[in-house]
Amino acid sequence: MENYKLAVVPGDGIGHEIIPAALNVLEAVSSKHGFGISYDFFEWGAGRYEKEGAFMPEDGLETLKKHDAVYFGAVGLPSVDDTLPAKLYTFRVRTAFQQYVNYRPVKLFKGLESPLRNKGVADIDFVVIRENNEGEFVQSGAMFRPESPEGLAMDTSIFTRKGIERIAHYSFKLAQKRRKKVTNVTKSNTLIHSLKYWDAVIEEVSASYPDVEYVKMYIDNCSANFVLHPEYFDVILTTNLFGDILSDLGGGIMGSLGLGGSGNINPEKDFPSMFEPIHGSAPDIAGRNIANPVGTIWSGALLLEHLGQKAAAENIVKAVERVFETGLKTVDLGGKAKTDEFAQRVVESL
Repeated sequence: MENYKLAVVPGDGIGHEIIPAALNVLEAVSSKHGFGISYDFFEWGAGRYEKEGAFMPEDGLETLKKHDAVYFGAVGLPSVDDTLPAKLYTFRVRTAFQQYVNYRPVKLFKGLESPLRNKGVADIDFVVIRENNEGEFVQSGAMFRPESPEGLAMDTSIFTRKGIERIAHYSFKLAQKRRKKVTNVTKSNTLIHSLKYWDAVIEEVSASYPDVEYVKMYIDNCSANFVLHPEYFDVILTTNLFGDILSDLGGGIMGSLGLGGSGNINPEKDFPSMFEPIHGSAPDIAGRNIANPVGTIWSGALLLEHLGQKAAAENIVKAVERVFETGLKTVDLGGKAKTDEFAQRVVESL
């Protein structure tokens, strides 16, 4: 029997509600499909930063490295500078473990209606593949005399051939397993150096996949088509910043950010990958048991798929859909179901 060891980092805010709820689902599906899961819990995040001055201990990365995957809730508190969670936890893990793929599926679940008029399940089913280690979020920059009249601030985007090639190959290989279409979302008509290079390298890679349709689309046009024609998309390949924005818009057209799952993936499995919902820590609703656990549950399914348990992953998604088809919805979707109640119904559905 396969056994997997997970590092569980609930984080802050609603992380302490959605992670326990989702773990019940993982335990149920592992029992059903005949593999084992064990956990090590780590109380890292903004709460730890307030007490100890660091989001994680100095040997935190070495500790995480001993696990097969990281299951993460959300990080951040209103009392902590909101530039720090990404810098001191999320980006640190993503970079150190070469999690260069940010995998964010967008899918309208059966039993739910999209806010988009006349768009159904068949129209909303694609994946946003976001380059996760380079681009606009490398935090290369500085402020110069910011309080002075001539104050200046600068951030520099970084794109490398290696970084572009590897995310492009991943996207085209994924498209071969889906509907064989890759849309490169770019803005090279105005970012005429960095994204022109991005486009050129992706086009080179596309030649190795003649069975996959390759389309280039500017970010502004893509944003409009998310709303007007989501059926255009299969695999979206885009940069760190654009992918962050588009995947939230994807959550919106599904019906709620609370539905969105994601994986920060090291495809080679040289390091553990980290799986988390796309929403934040939502401290304003923390402790009320009303947060939507579906994004976390779906992230757990992506985790299992990454570890090779594809049937179990598919079972989770179908179980969530069956619950929605009964009419049960969480508060953010206009229903009344509590966090733990919805997760328990998914367990029963399994």
